[in-house]
Amino acid sequence: MLNRVILMGRLVSDPELKTTSNGISVTSVRLAVDRNYVKSGEERKADFFDIVCWRSTAEFVCRYFGKGSLIAVEGQLQSRTYQAKDGTNRYVVEVVADNVSFTGERRENSGQTGYNQTYNQSYSQVYNEPVPQQPMPAYQSGSVDSFQEMPVDDDLPF
Repeated sequence: MLNRVILMGRLVSDPELKTTSNGISVTSVRLAVDRNYVKSGEERKADFFDIVCWRSTAEFVCRYFGKGSLIAVEGQLQSRTYQAKDGTNRYVVEVVADNVSFTGERRENSGQTGYNQTYNQSYSQVYNEPVPQQPMPAYQSGSVDSFQEMPVDDDLPF
């Protein structure tokens, strides 16, 4: 069986580190993931996913990420039911994170967002954020002569 999920999006709120009665660190966050397709005349839509991080992953997320941070999450889907305080049964589907990663965005000490290669013009317009004016690298000037010939008799690393 296979149960893997990979998501990249922005945190909806600041993560809060909690500890279980056994002393295990845990945090739950919600991730907003923009949809690729936008109908003309409509705003971009997003899907929201609940993410649960345990132990050192939870500590890492709480230390280095905040509300609005772009983050990549890899994990497994988990479903569970529980009884709410009002006595109703609730069904929850969440991603239990195995790995979380930075995605090229860098936050400066002042709390302002730095340069991000994956920054999207339409995202900034929807959320009223300034668009960084940094040039993307161009590889148009390269020629075939720039590449070296690979020896055929060597073992490839993959």
